[in-house]
Amino acid sequence: ICNTGIRQFPDLTQIFSLEAHFILELCDNLRMTIIPQNAFQGMNNESLTLKLYKNGFEDIHSHAFNGTKLNQLILKDNKNLRRIHNDALRGATGPDVLDISSTALESLPSYGLEAIQVLNAMSSYSLKRLPPLDKFSSLLEAVLTYPSHCCAFRNLRTEKRNLLLSIFDNFSKECESTMRKPTNEMLDDSNNTSLWSAEKNAYPFATDEESSPYSYSTIFDDSEMDSFDFEYDFCQPKVLTCTPEPDAFNPCEDILGYSFLRVLIWFINILAIAGNFTVLLVLLTSHYKLTVPRFLMCNLSFADFCMGLYLLLIASVDAQTSGQYYNHAIDWQTGSGCSTAGFFTVFASELSVYTLTVITVERWHTITYAMQLDRKLRLRHAVPIMLGGWLFSIGIAVLPLFGVSSYMKVSICLPMDIETGLSQAYILLILVLNVVAFIVICTCYIKIYIAVQNPELVAANKDTKVAKRMAILIFTDFTCMAPISFFAISAAFKVPLITVTNSKILLVLFYPVNSCANPFLYAIFTKAFRRDFFLLMSKLGCCKSQAELYRMNYFSAYNSNCKNGGAATAPSKASQTFLLLSALEK
Repeated sequence: ICNTGIRQFPDLTQIFSLEAHFILELCDNLRMTIIPQNAFQGMNNESLTLKLYKNGFEDIHSHAFNGTKLNQLILKDNKNLRRIHNDALRGATGPDVLDISSTALESLPSYGLEAIQVLNAMSSYSLKRLPPLDKFSSLLEAVLTYPSHCCAFRNLRTEKRNLLLSIFDNFSKECESTMRKPTNEMLDDSNNTSLWSAEKNAYPFATDEESSPYSYSTIFDDSEMDSFDFEYDFCQPKVLTCTPEPDAFNPCEDILGYSFLRVLIWFINILAIAGNFTVLLVLLTSHYKLTVPRFLMCNLSFADFCMGLYLLLIASVDAQTSGQYYNHAIDWQTGSGCSTAGFFTVFASELSVYTLTVITVERWHTITYAMQLDRKLRLRHAVPIMLGGWLFSIGIAVLPLFGVSSYMKVSICLPMDIETGLSQAYILLILVLNVVAFIVICTCYIKIYIAVQNPELVAANKDTKVAKRMAILIFTDFTCMAPISFFAISAAFKVPLITVTNSKILLVLFYPVNSCANPFLYAIFTKAFRRDFFLLMSKLGCCKSQAELYRMNYFSAYNSNCKNGGAATAPSKASQTFLLLSALEK
């Protein structure tokens, strides 16, 4: 019944055929929207094939296939089919083959999947979650839409085969121990009962289950036992095949892959969020004037705070989907969650690198031109510089949302798609800019170190202290940028030197190093921050003595500098030293 204008499902209950293998083809009926209850109840053939393709079906009701013995159920190319009732297959036997390819189904029925041996769900993009795996107890072949779903079936058949082999080994041992009994004991007429019992134990596949200490019925239902060929399945185990196979970008594993990363990422993201939030809170509530270093530090802390949010989002989703990521992979990677996480990490990373570069250049400029106040960097200069950094970082982070690379390629939501030339150029641009920023940072710190080596300006112990601080700053930058840049550049040229699984170690251990270290190296460990922190605490009724001590030290240093600066027309050595150390401290 094909290519008609029928609006209601035809009455098929009066079709009686003596043909054992009956085929019903119902196709290209675009006005037919439902399959009602008991639609095929009178068709009690030994084997029934239903080819119900390219119709206008939107819904299949409960017990729709009641009373049938289904061999094949073909529902492909029903573009509007969004729902199959959970009990649609109740009352039916089978099907062995189910084809729902190119439909809009969002879920499969929870009942009636046990007999399916072949499942075809190709191009079913709305089917993002599968029923519990134990529903597919007979499945041998699956053609699906998403590679992650094949991860669900990878060990399904293997586990059941291993269980059967274990039972078979136990039977073999029982048989062997029984057959080793003395022959005269076995042949003694007085032991007929023992002999009969031994024979039953020697043949473990006897119909009387009580003859064996091992009962299949406790493990498999009757339908599975009837269809199980012991001789074939033990010697030539059936292997479940599933396509498409998971690729290198989406291996069969949870988001973080390794268990130790699942613990570390919580420690790191909490450290990054808490550290940077504290810095932002102290700097923004300080009653001191907003200087250029403070302004830049606020921008850096906000960028690193966003990186902490990215890690928190990844850690939360990993915890929620642990052990069943295959059932959440599509929703996560194609949804707004992964796009948001990807935007956060690229925006935070680029803004952080940009701000670090500006901070380093500002320090070098302040020290180099410490005595030339007319060349001092003012807040009116820093604001447009950072505005440019924000626009650049937002632009770079938005591009993957518009098709230049993609955040959907991998579970950790980084832009790893390099299929097109534009995507490849995008990745290389980011990496090259990061390398250039690192070179600029290193160059500026080397020049600063050369400047402070002047023994007339800075004492030896101060020189050593400054050198150590610079070494730590450069080391943390290098630790963060070098491994990521090296492996990413090789991957951008399509010569990957590391798998996605191993790259997750870089994501957790190296990628967020700066976000955790920056608030401590650039703020918390400085005297100016500690002063602001204790002053803030004193307002809340805590640490009043420490706050008063920092307040006294600040004013005494300020008065001393004013006196030295006013004693001569040219700045004194003491004044130069104070200005230089102040710049470094900022």
